[in-house]
Amino acid sequence: MTNQQGFVRVDQHTDFCRKLKHNTITDYLCPQFLGFDMRFIHPPAIIRILSTNLLIEVFVFLICVPVALVYHESTLPFIWPAIITLSFSAAFFLLSRKSSVRKINIREGFLSVAMSWVIFSLFGTLPYIFSRTIPRFTDALFESTSGITTTGSTVIANVEALPYSVNFYRALTHWAGGLGIVLLVIIILPELGISAHQLLRRESSIREKIVPKTKSVGFRLLFIYLALTALQIILLSAGDMNLFESICHSFSTIATGGFSIKNTSMMGYSPYSQYIMAIFMLFGGISFVIYYHFIKLQFKKIGSNDEFWFYLAVILLSGTVATLILYGTTSDPFELSFRQGFFQTISIITTSGFTTTDYLNWPHAGTFLIFILLFSGASTGSTTGGIKMARHLILIKSIRNVFIRLSHPSAVTQIKLHGNTLSEKSITSVFSFILIYIFLFISGTLLITLTGTDPVTSASAVAASLGNTGPGLGTIGPMFTYSHMTDFNKIFFCILMITGRLEVNTLFILLSRSFWKD
Repeated sequence: MTNQQGFVRVDQHTDFCRKLKHNTITDYLCPQFLGFDMRFIHPPAIIRILSTNLLIEVFVFLICVPVALVYHESTLPFIWPAIITLSFSAAFFLLSRKSSVRKINIREGFLSVAMSWVIFSLFGTLPYIFSRTIPRFTDALFESTSGITTTGSTVIANVEALPYSVNFYRALTHWAGGLGIVLLVIIILPELGISAHQLLRRESSIREKIVPKTKSVGFRLLFIYLALTALQIILLSAGDMNLFESICHSFSTIATGGFSIKNTSMMGYSPYSQYIMAIFMLFGGISFVIYYHFIKLQFKKIGSNDEFWFYLAVILLSGTVATLILYGTTSDPFELSFRQGFFQTISIITTSGFTTTDYLNWPHAGTFLIFILLFSGASTGSTTGGIKMARHLILIKSIRNVFIRLSHPSAVTQIKLHGNTLSEKSITSVFSFILIYIFLFISGTLLITLTGTDPVTSASAVAASLGNTGPGLGTIGPMFTYSHMTDFNKIFFCILMITGRLEVNTLFILLSRSFWKD
């Protein structure tokens, strides 16, 4: 084979040029101008993971096809997205099949997780666009991101007018995103010859190793997830919900999402259904590790889990305060005040976002309580967003130790969690997380306010997006949507939703130049 100049092209020369080009980019251009060293990144590994994620999304699309057939709706809004997504998945697989992707390092783990959520959100727009239910890309991206990150914010004013299959798809994105794309992938990746250990470590939902093998963790989490979902479907079907409503609401509840197929969320359902929803939202906020210990009859480990009991205590305290506020300032009977008070506080704490009442009409004390709870979050091993209870507990214990040292300067104080003494590094990490979270909230609120949005709406929208909660205060209250927001605001909220789902430390780590250097 000859080149354009007539000289014979030797394979060794070709390989040399390819290596020279690669080394020039990775060894010089990236470190000098982009701030990171590409020598520590193995693209085929990341591409293989993205390929698998897209394959999972294909199955999500195809699951909606039978629903469309049952209700005599067009299947094309799911067939075409499945074909397009499968094509990209196949292309990604072909790009990485000749390379060794046996292991991934910590940098690749962070990149894979972050890009997985972005890719899943982008391709998740296709059913909305093809069905013409959300024809604008920005709105479709917002709805898709809100679904997969289990936020529950929506731009759709009349969800009851949507096709059954689209409503099912919305709920299904919650369910798939709740457990985490990565956690589903770790079941498949070992079969592809890829180590998923780094992926599991990057997924913030799981902090405690419950079994020796990563694949086993994935299967056990999936079993727990399926069991809770099935149980809620059965219990809801025993009330005033039909099977379709039970499935959709169960998908959203277990994932602590918030998408409902009713415009008024849970307001029109019976007290029985509302209580079942409240109970399973509470279940959704419990760490999967607790369920694993329960299945294994390891009750001592459950009893020693400080975060679990702190989570229940916060639920009890917040629900009681909300109940007393409503009962003491309104003419509602005690049972209604109790049900609405506990339902709404559980919904906000678990970042679910379902509503049984318009809490904007509550007394100011109740509305303020809702706003404060936007920053809570549930357990660290759950599907919820927010700061999480473990960090709040560590913060409280740290403040207590400060007062102890003021009274007894020579006292030696330690902070323990689950019976284990925390290192200074761990405590510093918690404080860093909270400070970064507050910084993002303040700066995000300022940015949205500069776009012309009122301060109350801006603050609650940023808090709800970053905490993956959904509804907030002001013009994004439980009876409103995000449809009136500008495209810039919607894109920014999408970034916040993904950031909250990944946890804010991940974003700053990915943006850190030191992380990308040896």
